[in-house]
Amino acid sequence: MADETNIEAAVVVETAAAAPEGGEQREARGRGRGRGGNDRGGGGDRSRGRNDRERRGRGGDDEGGEELIEKLVHINRVSKTVKGGKRFGFAALVVVGDGKGRVGFGHGKAREVPEAITKATAAAKKQMVRVPLKEGRTLHHDGKGRFGAGKVNLRSAPAGTGIIAGGPMRAVFESLGVADVVTKSVGSSNPYNMIRATFDALTDQTSPKSVAQRRGKKVSDLLGRGGVNVAEAEAAAEAITE
Repeated sequence: MADETNIEAAVVVETAAAAPEGGEQREARGRGRGRGGNDRGGGGDRSRGRNDRERRGRGGDDEGGEELIEKLVHINRVSKTVKGGKRFGFAALVVVGDGKGRVGFGHGKAREVPEAITKATAAAKKQMVRVPLKEGRTLHHDGKGRFGAGKVNLRSAPAGTGIIAGGPMRAVFESLGVADVVTKSVGSSNPYNMIRATFDALTDQTSPKSVAQRRGKKVSDLLGRGGVNVAEAEAAAEAITE
């Protein structure tokens, strides 16, 4: 009986001693898997962070560090009836300019308003055009533009006149950097047609310098027509910067 009791005690001691070793091995294997998983996860986080930095860097290169004036002209909400309810979408019209003679407009659509504005702004930056300005404040000459049923008339104005324009046209001239201009919209009041008609008139703007180069003459020769004094014409030609 004593021998059997000693044998059973020895078996119990050996089992108890073996159990912690198995538990430690499982814990070690668990820690190993955890470290491996953490390492892989950490690598994924680092790669995502690197990609985000690269995207931000490319965006900065596209903008070129240039300060632009962004104006939201119009937001249109549309809805589509589907099974289970309505699905809404938004369309944004944005005008972008540098205030120094460059301006553009863009149109963007998305499910959310901020995303639509972002798309429209990106499109406007790609479509910017340069418009020659007289003394950096007004247009060189009068102009007319048309798109669809929208018609606009643009007139240069003396200093102190201000921007006499309403709605979408005002946003264009403020972004362009024009300080004195008189405008009139005739026909459609649709902001898209008004914007496109305004750009149609602005793209027809020419400066005396470009006309003189095209005709092979001096700027003073063009400004000296109509009985104007030669000295005054030369002074006016020197004052023209664009």
